[in-house]
Amino acid sequence: MKNIFLVLSFLLSVSLFSQTTTETIHSTKLDTDREITIKLPASYTTNLEKKYPLILVLDSEYLFSPFEGNLAYGTYWEDMPEVILVGINQNKNHERDSDSEFDEESGLPIKKGGAFFEFIGAELLPYLDKKYRIAPFKVVAGLDSTAGLINAFLYKEASQFNGYISLSPELAAGMETRVAERLAAIKEPLFYYHATSDGDLKRFQKEIKILDKNITAVKNPMLKYKFDDFKNASHYSLVLHAIPSALYQIFAVYQPISTVEYQEKIAILPNEHAAYLVDKYNTIEKWFGIKMKVRLNDFKAIEAAILKSGDFKGFEELAQISGQQYEKTMLFDYHMGMYYEKTNNLKRAILSYQNAFTKEEIGDLTKNMMLEKSEDLKKLIPVKPKGLKGGKAKEIIEETPATETPVETPTETPTEEKKP
Repeated sequence: MKNIFLVLSFLLSVSLFSQTTTETIHSTKLDTDREITIKLPASYTTNLEKKYPLILVLDSEYLFSPFEGNLAYGTYWEDMPEVILVGINQNKNHERDSDSEFDEESGLPIKKGGAFFEFIGAELLPYLDKKYRIAPFKVVAGLDSTAGLINAFLYKEASQFNGYISLSPELAAGMETRVAERLAAIKEPLFYYHATSDGDLKRFQKEIKILDKNITAVKNPMLKYKFDDFKNASHYSLVLHAIPSALYQIFAVYQPISTVEYQEKIAILPNEHAAYLVDKYNTIEKWFGIKMKVRLNDFKAIEAAILKSGDFKGFEELAQISGQQYEKTMLFDYHMGMYYEKTNNLKRAILSYQNAFTKEEIGDLTKNMMLEKSEDLKKLIPVKPKGLKGGKAKEIIEETPATETPVETPTETPTEEKKP
């Protein structure tokens, strides 16, 4: 009963901690107080070493909730990482209009628009970095006039954001060409998403599509670009289509290996399947600042590709990963056993499967499974006829689990990293 109470108390505390909170901070740039809404991940208090990507949403009054819902859904299925979600409230006294003021000739933020732009870059982001455990990866999002404002951050020599979600942007003078020029010059990975619809405001659609044409012409491998033109959607309803599309585009590499990824990228490889896995997780760490263990289902996808291709050395390469990340489990010995079995070194395969019996079960790997594989392989070892010189009735393999691994468990993960 006491244990149940402790579990319930823990779950309640996590739930309460992940509730939305509101803060008021003073801006010297704006010479006023501004209100922000913050949602921290449920694991924020339990994993004190972890840092989280930031998603900053303008027009928080009506954009915060749809972002929150989509992120909660994506995180549940491990399609998206946990993030720190922050919204800037702007509807009070119609602040969003003056917050997004641009000069009609230069196309740059001016007056209060310039001050709000500086508030975000020079005050809010440093404040959040200092107070919360934020990873280097930051995304900013806005709708129409605020979507136009966020594009101005691309004009800086070094962008403060790694991802842009521009929903039906109201583009300032020259922005349809200037944004594309800036994206062509980036030297670090950057995600850019924007959207319109057939029911969008006509005065926006023309410039948005010109911007899409200009960005499409950019040949920069650092740019991760997507444009959506939704059908049967209005200026406001397109938001509900665009947010999940944008988030799934940005966090595509973070997602577990899907059937599509397996068929289009992995199954077609003649070899180096384990290297693909290493590259995927190195990219996640490089882009999002998230270091994580390889998911068990991702191991299974690579195992299937190795069996299909016949490049069995891949099992030995997988063992270098699983032995370091899941050292107390039987995963390393299973991978080594598969390597020896498929390369017809049956004795060492048997020893690996027997050694796995002494380790912790993991996923669908069980002690019974390891013993069964060991016994099945024993039956495949030829029996030498009795009486021949040097012969024995049969090769004896210890039936009790081995106490030594045939290959030492690795202590480091492969460090070779390819460009994403």
